Amino acid sequence: MNRIIRKTLAFSLLGLFAPAVADICSNLEAATSTSGILTHQLSLAYETEIQNYWSAACTGLRPSCMMFPTSADEVADIVHALHQTDDLFAIKSGGHMPNNGFSSIQGGLLISTKKLNNIVAYDAETQTAKVGPGMTWAEAQKGLDGTGVTLVGGRMGGVGIGGYILGVGLSFLSSQHGWAANNVVDIEVVLANGTIVHANDSENQDLFAVLKGGGNNFGIVTQYTLKTHPISEKVWGGVVTFSKDQTPQLLEAIRNFVEYYPDDKAAIIPTCEHTSLFTSWFVFFFYDGATPPADVFANFTSITSETSTIRTWDSYYDLLQSNDGYDLHGQRYAIATETTPLPSAEVGSEVLNTIWETFYNVTSDVVLELGVIATIALQPMPRTITSKAKARGGDLLDFPDTTDYVIFELDISHSLSIDDDTTEAAIQSLYTKIGNRVESYIQDGTLPDVYRPLFMNDAHGTQDYWARISPKSRNLAKQVRESYDPDMFWQNRTSGGFRVE
Repeated sequence: MNRIIRKTLAFSLLGLFAPAVADICSNLEAATSTSGILTHQLSLAYETEIQNYWSAACTGLRPSCMMFPTSADEVADIVHALHQTDDLFAIKSGGHMPNNGFSSIQGGLLISTKKLNNIVAYDAETQTAKVGPGMTWAEAQKGLDGTGVTLVGGRMGGVGIGGYILGVGLSFLSSQHGWAANNVVDIEVVLANGTIVHANDSENQDLFAVLKGGGNNFGIVTQYTLKTHPISEKVWGGVVTFSKDQTPQLLEAIRNFVEYYPDDKAAIIPTCEHTSLFTSWFVFFFYDGATPPADVFANFTSITSETSTIRTWDSYYDLLQSNDGYDLHGQRYAIATETTPLPSAEVGSEVLNTIWETFYNVTSDVVLELGVIATIALQPMPRTITSKAKARGGDLLDFPDTTDYVIFELDISHSLSIDDDTTEAAIQSLYTKIGNRVESYIQDGTLPDVYRPLFMNDAHGTQDYWARISPKSRNLAKQVRESYDPDMFWQNRTSGGFRVE
């Protein structure tokens, strides 16, 4: 179908559905006492918000209207009003999840939490901070300036708080304090019936448990109370690039770093980008201190690098902002994940090189198209993180603290919408083939047969998140859904997400 026919068809369909567009927006405006928070298409607020997605494919989806609540009461009012319509809706925090329909929507209503961004309320006595889900992690960190403390949050400053925590959230500080979700003290949430409740260790404990890894299945979060932690006045970090030829040495260094995790204050994100013009490694380093001990990153510093932005930063906030420069906006993204137990030193080179070669070979054809970038990131999940997670109350992923893991993040991005189907096919082929390779290594005994949940924040919409978490966590989620949302409001009315059932 050529572009002219597509455009003509699009305008025809728009005309067919125009009455429905008017209905949902006018009905919501009439049904709520806060009609001033509803914004229509073509308004400045609407167009500004629609551009605020990591993936341009999400920007291409246009809701019929948006609502920008400023309080839990206004969110509750919206939920009540939605019960009077049959239309779908989506909830958006930072807009970093690229799965279409998860925090974006075509037609229907988009509820943006952008104005649930109250200034960070820090309580020095309890060492906690109240933050809104509409904030970014850089904004939250900036709000803590001068306190000497930080939050366990995103490794890129522009990542939103809301969905990140509901997917548990991996941080530079996780080796010290666990997942971001393990550091939540209280969650204010609007339920399917419009009730505002708090979930914590003393009330609605079951809801509190499933919100830590349960996604958008249980309510709309309107405020988090988070545990804060001391942070060094100055931190060390940056990005070092390596050539494709250094891949074997880098994979060995990554494997050893995970097993012998040298210092809880240290963190890395090793990523490899594959394009038609180059294949290079971009390794993010972090240390909670002005300078790391000499041996902490020795396995990497012994490898010849190409460029480096490593330095001592005046604040953690400055480092997060700098990392945003590597977070390319304007592309159309597909994302996926896989989890593997850390291979032993004896087989580590074979296993990790095979996974990397699978990534390289599967994406070699698609990167020939203009503007296509394929990325694989090997994210350490050593038992030092999982032991901290369990000590802080655990979460739905429930990684055991007896095994070291590597979580793979897989991205393919492109510039043109005509390549959407090709990229979708490639990402599904990529996560399937890597998953099959891991399974084959488990079957022949090369890798141990252990529990391997998927990391929601990086999962593709077609991956079965709930099938991969433990039966105990899955059953708890179903019980809580039946208790707090017996009519399956969130399941049936939100436009996307990893459904409990």
